[in-house]
Amino acid sequence: MVVLWTASAVGLFVVAPVVILLATNVIKPALECARYADDILEHGVGITAALEPVPALLTTRELVAGVTQNAVAYVGALRRLVAGS
Repeated sequence: MVVLWTASAVGLFVVAPVVILLATNVIKPALECARYADDILEHGVGITAALEPVPALLTTRELVAGVTQNAVAYVGALRRLVAGS
């Protein structure tokens, strides 16, 4: 009977704290990883929102090319008018 009480005491006062210590050493990094994952998700959504207008850049580039052609034609016409006067 004494052996049973001694084994129970050892289990309670030695093994249980070691298990709790080891569990704490595993849980802390896991919670830190979860915080990092949440941070990555939050900023990933922010980057996605910031990149949303990028397809409009193709339209902008086409419009700028059209304006450039029209501006060159206009300047050429003005030069011909000035040269003809």
